Amino acid sequence: MESVMTGQHPVEIDTSRPHPARMYDWYLGGKDNYPVDEAMGRQMLALDPRVPVMARVNRAFMQRATRWLAGQGIRQFLDVGTGIPTEPNLHQVAQEVTPDARVVYCDNDPIVLAHAAALLRGTDEGVTEYLQADVREPDAILEGARKILDFDEPIALSLIALLHFVSDGDGAHELVGRLLDALPSGSHLVVTHATSDFTPEESKAATEKLKAAGVTLALRSREEFTRFFDGLDLVEPGVQVPHHWRPELGAPVPGQDDDVIPGYGAVARKP
Repeated sequence: MESVMTGQHPVEIDTSRPHPARMYDWYLGGKDNYPVDEAMGRQMLALDPRVPVMARVNRAFMQRATRWLAGQGIRQFLDVGTGIPTEPNLHQVAQEVTPDARVVYCDNDPIVLAHAAALLRGTDEGVTEYLQADVREPDAILEGARKILDFDEPIALSLIALLHFVSDGDGAHELVGRLLDALPSGSHLVVTHATSDFTPEESKAATEKLKAAGVTLALRSREEFTRFFDGLDLVEPGVQVPHHWRPELGAPVPGQDDDVIPGYGAVARKP
C-alpha cells in the first residue's frame, strides 16, 4: 500500500495488484502508475502491441463525442470511470464549445482522487466536480451528481473504456440501465468497449492473465455491446469501431490507420 495526500486527507493506494486506470495511464505514457501496472501492461502488449493505440483511440472518441454533444446543446456531462487526468480532459473539450458546461467526474481508484485537482480547473462560467465512487454504486453516483447537475435537463452519461471491467455477474447492463433511468429525455449515453470479436485467441489470453492478477475483463460481442443502448436512439453512424465514429470531429490517432482496433463505440439519445 502507498499513502498519498489529497487536501488534508491521506489516500491509501493498493500497489500490490494492477488497476485499470493506472494501466491506462501507462499505455498513454503517463507517470501515475506503479511497477505492477507496467508489468501487466507489458504482458498485454506482448499479446497485442496495439494496446497503447487502443487507449488513445478511446480518448479520441471521447473527445469527438463530447465535441459533438456540446455542439448539439448538451451542457451537462457525467463521466464515470474518468481515469487519471490526461489533457484534453472531457470538461476542457465541452467547455471549449459551451463555456458554461457542468461536468461531474467519477472514478473508484484513489490515485485519480489524488490528482482530481487537475480535473477541477475549468472555465469560470462552468462547473467541474469529482466523486469517488464505483460504477457498481449507481445510487451513490446519482446522489453525488444531483448536487451539481440539474436532472430536469439533458445529461450526457459517458462510460469510456469502462464496462469491459464490469462482469455480467455484477450486472453491467442493469447498472447502466439504473443510471439511465434517472436521466431525463434528451440525455445521451456514450460508450466504448473492448471486444474479442476480431482477436479471439489474444483476447482469451488477456482475460486469463488479468483474472490471475485480480482484474476482471469482460469482453463483449457487438450484439452484447449494442444491448447497452436498448430503448435509446443510436446517433449516426451507429455502432462502429471507435475511430470510425465521426472521424471528421478530431485528428486521427497515430497508428490507428485502417487496422481493426478491437472495440466498439457509440452514442445514443434517450427519447
